[in-house]
Amino acid sequence: MTRAPANLLALRSLLLTHLDNAPGPDDLDPAEVGIVGDPSHRGGYHCGSDRVVKNDYSVVESSRDRAGLTLDAAALDVGQFEVRSGGRTHTLASFSAWCVAQCAANAADTRDIREIIYSLDGSTVKRWDRLGKRSSGDSSHRWHTHFSFFRDAIKAGRDQRPLFRRYLTTIGLIATPPLTEETEMELTDKIQRDTGRPQRTVDDVLADLSNLRNWLVSAPGSPGVVGAPAPGSPIAVIAAAADRPAGDRDEQAIIAGVLAGLTPEKIAAAIPPAMAKQVADELARRLVA
Repeated sequence: MTRAPANLLALRSLLLTHLDNAPGPDDLDPAEVGIVGDPSHRGGYHCGSDRVVKNDYSVVESSRDRAGLTLDAAALDVGQFEVRSGGRTHTLASFSAWCVAQCAANAADTRDIREIIYSLDGSTVKRWDRLGKRSSGDSSHRWHTHFSFFRDAIKAGRDQRPLFRRYLTTIGLIATPPLTEETEMELTDKIQRDTGRPQRTVDDVLADLSNLRNWLVSAPGSPGVVGAPAPGSPIAVIAAAADRPAGDRDEQAIIAGVLAGLTPEKIAAAIPPAMAKQVADELARRLVA
């Protein structure tokens, strides 16, 4: 029979630990946080392999779900609450909006979430769907928010608490611990914010910073300069020019290489105020020429 997996039970426990008996007029009750659908429930992420139906969307629309189908449910419902923390009132609607915004931004700790079905006003039901299949849901979601997780993440036992712990920390229900030997990040910890590569670690960032410093202050070919800058990057252009005799340097190529890595806003910010009018006048003259 369909079962509640350990990683979603841990997530449920996290939410209840901090939102049940929280200050405010309406805390989150245990009965309002569900994983497995009731016995009559058929199809969808609240069901395991014994209750899915033919062409069940929670199985057929993603290879991640097909590969991860087990007896485990892969969904969590969160009911109404209204709690006060950090001088503000936090509700199911504000919680849902925050989670949807994190998913839309593709935050690293959201990538196992398939969809969120929710309402911001208790009337209109909306759906954020990572696969872009649907945009709404049934009326029961006016009073609770539904999270579906890709089944392969549930099957792998991957921890689903980081996003929700981040929410609880953001609103002040979990205190940010001071940095100590016990709480400092490990070099192998993954970076939480999107850096273009989901597996990026603290060690990767430190290595890049070290390389950047060496590229900027060391002569080309110096020992300790690990990994050359990407071909065509501003630093690569500067390094190539620095390695040539002074009379053979193409100043325009150097300038073009540096500007290639800058936005118009950054270029404008770098111009000294005393020169800004002269540059503006020169640009205007060229545009009308």
